[in-house]
Amino acid sequence: MPELPEVQGLATFLAERLRGRTVVAADVAQIAALKTYDPPLGALVGRTVTGVARHGKWLDVDADGVHLVFHLSRGGWVRWSERSPTTPVRARLGGGGGGRAATLALRVRLEDASGLDLTEAGTRKRLAVHVVRDPQEVEQVRTLGVDPLGADFGPAVLGGLMRARNQQVKGLLRDQRVIAGIGNAYSDEILHVAGTSPFRLTGTYDDADVVVLHEAIVSTLSTAVAAASGRPAAELKDAKRAGMRVHGRTGLECPVCGDVVREVSFADSSLQYCPTCQTDGKVLADRRLSRIVR
Repeated sequence: MPELPEVQGLATFLAERLRGRTVVAADVAQIAALKTYDPPLGALVGRTVTGVARHGKWLDVDADGVHLVFHLSRGGWVRWSERSPTTPVRARLGGGGGGRAATLALRVRLEDASGLDLTEAGTRKRLAVHVVRDPQEVEQVRTLGVDPLGADFGPAVLGGLMRARNQQVKGLLRDQRVIAGIGNAYSDEILHVAGTSPFRLTGTYDDADVVVLHEAIVSTLSTAVAAASGRPAAELKDAKRAGMRVHGRTGLECPVCGDVVREVSFADSSLQYCPTCQTDGKVLADRRLSRIVR
């Protein structure tokens, strides 16, 4: 799933290509992906793109006051074409295609024949597309928490969020209503940089610990945003994987201490961590089988 750095990279990439260009066609292929009906998707046609923004993990294309706001979820992606296909788009109710292959969900064509496709891979279709007059009409955007790269996100703000509810720190980092834009991958990376267990309770952090975690959040995300900057959309996934220190690296050496990166599995996801760097050498038990060793 693309997270804040990749979504920021996509926002920059799309802004450079869309701004100032007029939409000549907008067609939905996966009907279930379109979550709104007023204004209709066709309201984008004839309007000029004035900007592209990021709200957490949501992308927002502003076409003269009509916003195409979308969340790529786990299997969604953006594909850019200098010569967008002109073949008619067939709308369908289901996901179509089957298997893991990416299928077209939405196509937007521009006046110079370029365009973007929103695609989604996998059988579980979660791509969410909204056409609205104001991004705040999308509940998931309106209820987003603080942006971790925003000027107002300091150690004091983070400390207040952590003390508002005593919970596992990884859960707090991933809660979009608290901090917007961090998902499973970058929460693993942040906690490794901070040298803390993913299951440590937020109520146990003193002021010095909060400062360390804050620095880990900002440095990890800033580095990833810089790595994504200027890359075409097709390269962002590989750039994300290449920058990971523990996430997705189960069984490999920790680049900091040389210990083996371990994994805790859940029903539909997993996390990775380094015992030496994060848990004083303790191996966390698989949550599916037994209680967690904190």
